Amino acid sequence: MLQLLFAVAFSAVPLTLYVPPIRSLNLFVETVETLFRQTAVYTLGAYLRVRLAFSRILSSFLHFGR
Repeated sequence: MLQLLFAVAFSAVPLTLYVPPIRSLNLFVETVETLFRQTAVYTLGAYLRVRLAFSRILSSFLHFGR
């Protein structure tokens, strides 16, 4: 059982190298938040246009189906 514990512990140690430091992670999170904040206005406008286009296409199909 002790050998299994050591095997798991020593195989998990290299995985810690893939975890970035907290200060780098904070910079990444801040960049993603800024990106979302800047694109939120355009995303909402695009969503409304797609919704309007879809409703017009659907209504034209229903109109021609009569």
